[in-house]
Amino acid sequence: MRAFTKIYGGHPLHAVGLLLSFALVGYVIAIAGPATLWNNDVWWQSIIVWFFGSVLLHDAVLYPLYSLADRLLTGSTHRTWTLSPVNYVRVPALGAGLTFLMFFPGILTQGAESYRAATGLTQEPFLGRWLALTAALFTVSAAAYFLRLILVRSRA
Repeated sequence: MRAFTKIYGGHPLHAVGLLLSFALVGYVIAIAGPATLWNNDVWWQSIIVWFFGSVLLHDAVLYPLYSLADRLLTGSTHRTWTLSPVNYVRVPALGAGLTFLMFFPGILTQGAESYRAATGLTQEPFLGRWLALTAALFTVSAAAYFLRLILVRSRA
């Protein structure tokens, strides 16, 4: 096992998970067909274009931004925290970011005509609800942080 870890660079379960992921992608492509990945009518609506675009957007823009934000949060070595606020910022930010990624067409009112035709409703409340959810996530996290800070200081 040590030889495999030394050669591969990770735990054997990581390799198994990676192989299973590739097998799942291969199965989906085999069932759906490679032709479903490309839209001949409107090229930018192709699955493959969105996949590579999201990879580039993440690797070239988002990763450096949230790495910088995390470095600013964790890089304050000149200050000793009684209780580190890092995870109390990370968790609600992750929740808000993932919620936005899942529902951004509705939040940004993309496809309003299709949504209205399918449901009879508008997308107007989506942005306000997402902002309220984000505010609630950060408020609950801040309350948990200050409650935990009070408990830690009272024990000391």
